[in-house]
Amino acid sequence: MKRQQQGLSLIELMVSMALGLVIVLGVTQAFLSAKNTYLTQNASSTMQEDARYLLTRMTQEIRMAGMFGCLATITPPPNNPEVFTAAQATPISWTLDNSNGNRLMLVTADVGSAGTVPTWTVLSDCLTTATAYNGAATPASGQLAFPLRQVYYSFKNNTIYTGAVGAQQPLISNVSEFTVMFGLAADATSASVTSYVATPATAQMPFIRTVRLSLKMTDPNGRTRDQTYSVVAALRNRLQ
Repeated sequence: MKRQQQGLSLIELMVSMALGLVIVLGVTQAFLSAKNTYLTQNASSTMQEDARYLLTRMTQEIRMAGMFGCLATITPPPNNPEVFTAAQATPISWTLDNSNGNRLMLVTADVGSAGTVPTWTVLSDCLTTATAYNGAATPASGQLAFPLRQVYYSFKNNTIYTGAVGAQQPLISNVSEFTVMFGLAADATSASVTSYVATPATAQMPFIRTVRLSLKMTDPNGRTRDQTYSVVAALRNRLQ
């Protein structure tokens, strides 16, 4: 005698399919949530790394701004001496320029330029003589060489560029705001900062002691909210 064959009823099949669909939707939602979390964290990490790279680089150069060697009196180079003299008088400046972008200029001791030629080189015996030369120069016996670079950073079109005016190369993108503030001392002999200004006057240049950089990064895909980073760097040679 044959046994009667039994199968799933329509209701049981529909319930099974509904439960399977719920499980699939749950797994899909968990996957999408994990993916979105990863993309958000990755975007935030990228913004943080870009900001850290830029601020670390600029801080290193700001700290050495205005360092022209071991003697205060330096003979300027014979060719275009007025350019070097102006750089000595104003080793740091912030120019507001709507067409070319806001521009930060630094004259800084060469802390490592990947083999590029310095803007000037000061040769000195650190006792009586110090002479500046355009580009690279080789010290004689008893002399030290102090390579100097004139560095520019420009901010325009949500991008920070570096390089000479007219030959700028992009450094980091997705920057919605970039501000520079200068910490001023009360007089030329004081080391304490008493106020911050955005555009110091020419007469205030000798009073600059610190520079505050502020950077707001934006994710172009909108995965995470804007992030603001800031740092304060001191001009070491003016605090000694």
